[in-house]
Amino acid sequence: MANMNRRNFLRSGAATGFLAGTGVLSTLTSGKAFAANTSGYKALVCIFLKGGMDHADTVIPRDQTSYDLLRNARPGLYNAYGVGSGTSSRDLARLHALNPTNAASFGSRLFGLPEQMLGLQEIFEAGELAIVGNVGPLIEPTTRSDLTRVGVQLPPRLFSHNDQQSTWMSLGVEGAQYGWGGAFADAALRSDSSLNPRYAMVSAGPNDVFLSGKEGRQFTTSAGGAQGVTLVDQPYILGGESRFNAARDLLDEYVSKTGYGETNLFARDFARQSGNGVISSRAYDTALESSPGIATEFPGSSIGSQLRSVANTISIQDKLESNRQVFYVFMGGFDTHSGQTNTLPALQTALSEAISAFRTSMVTQGTWNDVTLFTMSEFGRTTIDNGDGTDHGWGGHHFVTGGSVAGKQIYGDIPTPDLDGESFTSTHGRLIPKVSVEQYAATLGSWFGLDAGELAAALPNLSNFSQKDLGFLGGATT
Repeated sequence: MANMNRRNFLRSGAATGFLAGTGVLSTLTSGKAFAANTSGYKALVCIFLKGGMDHADTVIPRDQTSYDLLRNARPGLYNAYGVGSGTSSRDLARLHALNPTNAASFGSRLFGLPEQMLGLQEIFEAGELAIVGNVGPLIEPTTRSDLTRVGVQLPPRLFSHNDQQSTWMSLGVEGAQYGWGGAFADAALRSDSSLNPRYAMVSAGPNDVFLSGKEGRQFTTSAGGAQGVTLVDQPYILGGESRFNAARDLLDEYVSKTGYGETNLFARDFARQSGNGVISSRAYDTALESSPGIATEFPGSSIGSQLRSVANTISIQDKLESNRQVFYVFMGGFDTHSGQTNTLPALQTALSEAISAFRTSMVTQGTWNDVTLFTMSEFGRTTIDNGDGTDHGWGGHHFVTGGSVAGKQIYGDIPTPDLDGESFTSTHGRLIPKVSVEQYAATLGSWFGLDAGELAAALPNLSNFSQKDLGFLGGATT
């Protein structure tokens, strides 16, 4: 951009793309639909399982025929687990039985969860957790035969961690600007001007694209409260003695400003975003400090701490004046190419214990019917093992739980592990998704209050699928 002044830059086409990337133009391009139903309080909580969760080592066959098929496809992995010893968590007799009310849909087949996920099995049996089988990125319905068809539309860059994480979150590969979690929050904000945009999109983990929206900004918090200003909040930096308090107060006042009289467009935008971030953090911490707090004890794991932060935020949502919120948390470590027997069971324990504690907290707060928690992961794993691990797959199974969930059912499909069937790729035994990410998201979005037009705008490939609502939140399976 050498020798290009501001006026010439704004005249050029480059300005539009650059400004869109910074978010400066978001308020100029967002239309007002005023359609989303925002009555009452509702929250969506996304747990992203980074690395690619092994669905077949999570929802495990319990009927002998299917169990043997899976064991034969994974001899190295099952040997590493010590299956047949009577003490292995993957021994058929040790699996915790799932008794879905729609068991007839699967004939004589049976399913279970490993003993590390007892908490989730109990929530399932209580009718408050559903399993959505074989979900993954799709542009159109696709089978094994379709993969050889000329002109078949497939999501780009399958099996790539970064690109498929982005695709699950934003329906586009790495570099996408906006996520569908942010789009859902945007729809609520456009519909109801009384909602506080500062706390509509809340991350207790990283600032991934899932919560990136046009109407609001991601607000980041932790178990200890909102993100602070290090120079102000850490006394040792400027000096721990009281004589430095005046300097800290002046600095706090300065960083809280939303403008400094700049004439430069970019400087004004930066100051506004920075100042609003500090103001939001201060208001959040004030609301948290004035509340009685939550009584539920959460596990000390990373996911436990993140869900505790979400529970804290939900407990003060009335003070934050935000009755529509989308939350994002994550777990890492699911890329189990090797040593799966040593890593996945511990991750499953942490996930199950954290979700169980979160449910207890929501029930105690009286908000369990108003909150829906769901899992996502960039892909499942290959059905065929590579020794003591598995490789990148495509479709996978996911959990949805909440007081409004039509639970104790398995939605979508959990195919028999017959690798010659239409549900699997011809190599590696990758599951070909039966349910698209957009169908999964649309079911959540419909419960959140979005209408058909808003869902279509947020989920561009949804029109390619006849079933828009999978029914796990009580909606019509249309």
